[in-house]
Amino acid sequence: MLQIAFIRENQEQVAKGLAKRNLDVTALLEEVLALDEKRRSTQVELDNVLAESNKLSKSIGELMKNGEKAKAELIKEKTSNLREQSKELTEKLNSISAELNEKLYTLPNVPNDIVPAGKDADDNLNVFEAGEVPTLHEGAMPHWELAKKYDIIDFELGNKITGAGFPVYKGKGARLQRALISYFLDKNTEAGYKEYQVPHLINEASGYGTGQLPDKEGQMYHVGVDDLYLIPTAEVPVTNMFRDVILQESELPILCTGYTPCFRREAGSYGAHVRGLNRLHQFDKVEIVRIEHPDNSYKALDGMVEHIKGILDELKLPYRILRLCGGDMGFTSALTYDFEVFSTAQDRWLEISSVSNFETFQANRLKLRFKDSEGKNQLTHTLNGSSLALPRVLAGILENYQTPEGIVIPEALRPYTGFDIID
Repeated sequence: MLQIAFIRENQEQVAKGLAKRNLDVTALLEEVLALDEKRRSTQVELDNVLAESNKLSKSIGELMKNGEKAKAELIKEKTSNLREQSKELTEKLNSISAELNEKLYTLPNVPNDIVPAGKDADDNLNVFEAGEVPTLHEGAMPHWELAKKYDIIDFELGNKITGAGFPVYKGKGARLQRALISYFLDKNTEAGYKEYQVPHLINEASGYGTGQLPDKEGQMYHVGVDDLYLIPTAEVPVTNMFRDVILQESELPILCTGYTPCFRREAGSYGAHVRGLNRLHQFDKVEIVRIEHPDNSYKALDGMVEHIKGILDELKLPYRILRLCGGDMGFTSALTYDFEVFSTAQDRWLEISSVSNFETFQANRLKLRFKDSEGKNQLTHTLNGSSLALPRVLAGILENYQTPEGIVIPEALRPYTGFDIID
């Protein structure tokens, strides 16, 4: 959530920044600032009433002590009226604050200055490419056909058990999946990230804390009886571990990693590009999260990008990095880099990771702060990235490493799989 003080002092900058997302928020910002002014004037009125009430209350005891009972009774009546006034003003203040927050929740984060303006994925900037696209043998297959040929992923069985988008991994497919999870976690912990195992269900406060609610409510699975949500990513429970926390400056940075299954309804996703592992309702992902000092967050973002590059270089997969334009960025992000692996058999790029800096946007919702050197509470910056999302990494390995003899396992994964080919 954007800080109201920032909007108040930088109204034009906020409007200009959100225009990069193809949003005209001019009228909304005027409504927000009018509500803020109303809230502040009501707060002043309430503070004055409370101060007067406290002052009069103190004088009652003195009057009673001096035998001036009649005066004391008059003042008691005044304080009673003031208490009623303060109750009405408190209710008014709460109502205004709730309306203000409701409007603030609809405002996305302001993009960083280097975010390009643009409408959709076609306007993203390609900032880096690495790895060689292999030349495949004649008769090479997309991963969903390879999965069937080698009996390693069963999409139809998952459909029988649950529905489309819930695959069953079998034999060497299941072991390769487990190997990838362990490999990613090991790479992250070696880089200084502390591993966590977190719940796969969250409450509403957690959804609001990291910005999935109310923005992504329609994409989340909701358990109505208990009013809980299945997590769309480990980012949500991991970051919410620090909700309502005040850190010491010396505790920063905090680096976390965790593996979870992820659940997304993916409503409205149809067509050839959602075949196989390309888009699922349940999938595995290893996440990295950082809680950073505001002065260091962009250096940390660069470090996260380099870390993920190192993993993909080890896997020897062809990949590229995109800086997302305003129209393609997530609601909470100030700057996002997407990693995409090239699927040779499908002749297309597949997104495998998003790495984002949210600046203070999540921290403001989470009330996640640190005490600076002057003893003042400041909002932290939060960052997260997929390191990595498994389905499309797995699709890339199956397709790019296929040979007439079978699917060769990347060398970096062989200590984890215990085999070097799927045949």
